Amino acid sequence: MKIGVIGSGNIGGNLGKHWAKAGHEVLFSSRHPEQLNDLVKEAGGKAQAVSVEKAFEANADAYVLAMPFRAIDQLSELYAGEYGNKVIIDATNPYPERDGEMAQEVRDSNRNASEYTAMKFNTAKTAKAFNTIHAEHLKERAFRNSDKLAVPYAAQDQESKQVAQTLIEDIGFEAVYVGDLGKTNIMDPDQKIYGKSMDRQHLEDLINS
Repeated sequence: MKIGVIGSGNIGGNLGKHWAKAGHEVLFSSRHPEQLNDLVKEAGGKAQAVSVEKAFEANADAYVLAMPFRAIDQLSELYAGEYGNKVIIDATNPYPERDGEMAQEVRDSNRNASEYTAMKFNTAKTAKAFNTIHAEHLKERAFRNSDKLAVPYAAQDQESKQVAQTLIEDIGFEAVYVGDLGKTNIMDPDQKIYGKSMDRQHLEDLINS
């Protein structure tokens, strides 16, 4: 699979390295792709660094949003012609102290963060994943054969559900389906399963409690 990683910090960087190790073609992107050379070397495989524009022009199979939440409005408008019918995996979180007023408005509204992303990227198929896991656990606990961590995910349709599940399982985590995007309130910051690192059974028990 060709995967465009939009934002190559702790979450996007670690995800991209894992997917490259799993054999996927990874396009790390940022506004300064020349600063990603060390990340690309570390990732190996079929990884490369490109601008955000080039990532969206690359016709990837899936795009992972791992940049600050405040960038969603601008990105969705700038690249509206590029991501139609693609799968968008939203790994962002609205943090008002970092992202400002728009993040607070989303958190105060009657829609959750993933529904906001899906509304903005409205020609794509949106899934939500990797926003609840600690960066160090994402980095250190991938590719385990036992004592696997569970990663919750939600999806807008069958295709985005399948792609998200595959990309979670390909790097050695257990995929736990929460439901459609309307069910992702429990994944948002300060909510029930945000920041929780546990196995499948315990995560499913928590979701259903």
